[in-house]
Amino acid sequence: MAHLRVPHKDDKDEISRWYDTLIRAFGGVPEAAEERELWDSLIETERSLGAWDGDEVVGTAGAFAFRVTVPGGASVPAAGVTMVSVAATHRRRGVLTAMMGRQLADIRSWGWPLALLTASEPGIYGRFGYGIGSHSLSLTAETRRVRLSVPPGTDDVRLRYAAPGEVLAACEAVYAAKVPGRVGMLARQPGWERVPLLDPESEREGASPLQCVVAEGAKGEIVGYARFQVKPGWETAGPNGVVRLRDVEALDPAAYAALWRFLFDIDLTSTLEARGRPVDEPLLHLASDVRRLGVRMKDSAHVRLVDVGAALAARTYAVPVDLVLDVEDAFCPWNAGRWRLTGDAGGASCERTTDAADLALPVRALGSAYLGGTSLAALAGAGLVREARDGALAVGSAAFGPGGGPAPWLPHGF
Repeated sequence: MAHLRVPHKDDKDEISRWYDTLIRAFGGVPEAAEERELWDSLIETERSLGAWDGDEVVGTAGAFAFRVTVPGGASVPAAGVTMVSVAATHRRRGVLTAMMGRQLADIRSWGWPLALLTASEPGIYGRFGYGIGSHSLSLTAETRRVRLSVPPGTDDVRLRYAAPGEVLAACEAVYAAKVPGRVGMLARQPGWERVPLLDPESEREGASPLQCVVAEGAKGEIVGYARFQVKPGWETAGPNGVVRLRDVEALDPAAYAALWRFLFDIDLTSTLEARGRPVDEPLLHLASDVRRLGVRMKDSAHVRLVDVGAALAARTYAVPVDLVLDVEDAFCPWNAGRWRLTGDAGGASCERTTDAADLALPVRALGSAYLGGTSLAALAGAGLVREARDGALAVGSAAFGPGGGPAPWLPHGF
């Protein structure tokens, strides 16, 4: 059986072998030097785990110290679980289960109520108590066949090209202004502002270096930005280049529309590709033909309540709620049992109780419902939530809902 321990933070060779094990598990293709350097600077060694079989690293797991916006606007500490791998030679030996158990116990000891991850294979993490807490959209838009109906003021927005690094601080200020207003967004920690600019030539696949266009308001201040690449292409009928959108943010509808209109109108292109966009993307309502946007949806943030009481007390609820939840959590037994949740839009508390349950559910169902993007009623329809008192499901579904705000969204991976 492999043994688990934190890599020695001062042993560069050991950390390098730990990371090389991760790269091999994901196919073994070496990263570009600038990509490796960036992740080396961001890895929090003290929050990482390795599984060792003798001197050989056979498993990896890491966590980043994040803060995530939850319903009500609070910024809550959350572990960004990442870099999880098991060597192919050591599968089905309990290595992953051991790492996941140790990691969740560690997160609890740090006093963080939540863990988040994005899954390379979404079927893996449900058994460890993670539920799909948010989704994202991908677009493959036929830009020549779609018109955008833009709001008043769009023509007054000034757009200009800028070197991505030169306007980074202003773009980060736009991003930071958006974080409190959307559940699921991560407050950018120091160093993470470099990630959106990562642009190794080996990964461009024939596309241009990263480009940036900023939107300016009436006083010349930056109120939005789009970062993208262009991949030129030609066919018999003419140019058919592709715009590959990295990210776009704006502080008002006019700047938002101006940026999308620009992206749709780039010369010599006919397609726009975008990934990881929110499910309530306003572009869907600007487009003349939504079917030509090629919309697809996939899972995004997988959410795990590490401390049920603290996590449920950290958010607010769309309607007044007073429910006893009987939580099933065999993997983290400190969460199992009955909890009384009381709260409203002003705040909440969640404490242990011996009162009879109103709803019974596994902790992964709570993870799915936590950010408000999935209703308890939908989970009940899948057999994951059981109503023990008539009417409790309707109250719980209304309370856990988004409360009229934007849909949950995780804007970037980790």
